[in-house]
Amino acid sequence: MSGIVATPVHFPHQHQDPRLSPSHPMSYNTINSAGRKRKAEDEEPSADDRMSTSPSPSLHQRSLPAQRVTKRLRPATTGRPLPLPRLLETLDKDSLRSILQTICQRHPGLGAEIEQTAPRPSVSSALAVLKQYESTFLAAFPFGGSPTSDYAYNRVRPALTNLLEALADFTPHFLPPSEAQASQSLSFLDSATELIHRLPDWSTFQHRLHKQNAYEEISKAWTSVIQEAAKRAGGVHIQYGGWDQKLTKHNQQSGGKLHEAVDEMSKHLGWMGGQSTTQQHGGRGDDLSSVRQELLSGTYGSNLPVRVGPW
Repeated sequence: MSGIVATPVHFPHQHQDPRLSPSHPMSYNTINSAGRKRKAEDEEPSADDRMSTSPSPSLHQRSLPAQRVTKRLRPATTGRPLPLPRLLETLDKDSLRSILQTICQRHPGLGAEIEQTAPRPSVSSALAVLKQYESTFLAAFPFGGSPTSDYAYNRVRPALTNLLEALADFTPHFLPPSEAQASQSLSFLDSATELIHRLPDWSTFQHRLHKQNAYEEISKAWTSVIQEAAKRAGGVHIQYGGWDQKLTKHNQQSGGKLHEAVDEMSKHLGWMGGQSTTQQHGGRGDDLSSVRQELLSGTYGSNLPVRVGPW
């Protein structure tokens, strides 16, 4: 134990420079080399540091807390039906009428509301519709052959039926009390009677019944309007409108099928003490009713020339 010499352990002083210690050469080299590396690294910035010092968006992202950019979610573009106003713009007149008719059949209460909301048809608009039916009727005739034959009748019968049904529907619309103005009623009846004149006189008697029935209905319509007009304003519309002359012409063209209306016109003109246009122009009329009315009103013979001088 006494022979073992203890080697003293030297601890470096706290303020002693380790580079001046000769007792630890390897430690000195190792520590010195590590110190120089750290110092070089501290003095020379690395590539990452140089990139970090450049004014780039990455510096802002690293130095400031990340901000989330909220994007508005846009609805996806998907198909959808047209709005009702746009849909109605694409419909033609026939399609729109068909849709309305179907809806009114399913919901009868809507029919009355549409009748109250829709504007009242005028004489010109009603006659325009009848003209379209007449054009369709004329276009249905076959080329060649007799236009009054049974073959022609069979070809145009559907169009003829549509025309007569439209006439039968429009006529009551312009009669009193539905139509309060006699001038409007008489104007429509005048054009409607002209339309009946243009219907063919078919070769077969049964086919001619369409036209005869139309004359009967239009004659009743004339009579109804004349009776109502005579009650208003002293019958001025029929007395000074020249309607007696127009009615007389219609009666002649129909072969006397409007005689009831002519008799009614003559009766009211005679009761008002007036003369028909035909009488004013020197004619006594073509039928016995005109002569009878002249006798009753005391105007018979007033249009005869009066002799002056010795008999």
